[in-house]
Amino acid sequence: MVSLFFKAAGCVLVVSGASGYGFWMASNYKERLSFLEQLRQTFFLLKGQILYANATLPEAFDVVGRRTEGPVSELFLQVAERMDKQQGEPFCQIWKEETTRFSGAALMAKADRQSLEALGEHLGFLDRDMQERNLLLYLEQLDLAIEEMRSHQKERCRLYGSLGVMGGLFLAVLLV
Repeated sequence: MVSLFFKAAGCVLVVSGASGYGFWMASNYKERLSFLEQLRQTFFLLKGQILYANATLPEAFDVVGRRTEGPVSELFLQVAERMDKQQGEPFCQIWKEETTRFSGAALMAKADRQSLEALGEHLGFLDRDMQERNLLLYLEQLDLAIEEMRSHQKERCRLYGSLGVMGGLFLAVLLV
């Protein structure tokens, strides 16, 4: 009788753990989508500061960092601070170092991180027109990634949840 109780309790724990993992994966997918949307909004603000406010790069990063919230804001403020303090250091080096330390990078896929790092190689030393083109190219890449994620969001979240539950049930049956 006691062993039956332990088997049932173990099955419940396995199913609930696997289900929780599936729902956690679905939640991560939604967080990544939200993060990419925030990143897109932040880079639109940066583009506006560079093109229409004629702000220098440190000023633009500072203003945008103060107007936004979350990990992207912290990244922009850190970059602005380093550009003000460490004059003479190339922007691409500052950008690369700060994006590798970026706390929001955990929410990004590898391709997202690589394109974010690559943006810094072209921003710091070009004229305004080239900076605008590079920002527009990066924004277009973000838009494509966001559009693809949105189109698959419903089915992927349902898939993650279902796989978690079914995987838990499968493991429970194997263990019994």
